[in-house]
Amino acid sequence: MKEYVILVDEKDNMIGTAEKINAHLEPKLHRAFSIFVVNSYGELLIQQRAGNKYHCPGLWANTCCGHPRPGESLDSAVHRRLQEEMGFDTDLEEIFSFTYYCEFDNGLAEMEYDHVFIGKWDGTPIVNFEEVADYKWVSKDFLKKDIEKNPEIYTTWFKIAWENLLDKIGDKS
Repeated sequence: MKEYVILVDEKDNMIGTAEKINAHLEPKLHRAFSIFVVNSYGELLIQQRAGNKYHCPGLWANTCCGHPRPGESLDSAVHRRLQEEMGFDTDLEEIFSFTYYCEFDNGLAEMEYDHVFIGKWDGTPIVNFEEVADYKWVSKDFLKKDIEKNPEIYTTWFKIAWENLLDKIGDKS
């Protein structure tokens, strides 16, 4: 089944649609989202991307990420994707957005207008292993140190969003 993404301008206004793989082969700015879920201990739920992902397989990323489908609201998409990847849903709040561009070794690239959401949840995810190879709850201090020590094991968008999120929430977890 072909997947489509919403093409946007630099202000996140929809300007069209494209097949998802084409938006990454010939990079086009498209709408995306990144979800960060924390528990009552202030730990962040991160996931390791499945080995079959078309880019960044095996790298660690935020709790969940994805793209709204044409005709789907951003709010519906974040809840759909969180359920699809991690097997749960929770209240989510959009904190900020940013754009970024990143090229991958396999010839694909990301050019996204990324909306960042945060939510709170305590539990054990029921992950979809087609999407997620592994997951873990980590402290903010552990993550800061590990990203500095091992930046190559984390996705580009995760590192950008994480730094921006820290600036927005400060020391609150």
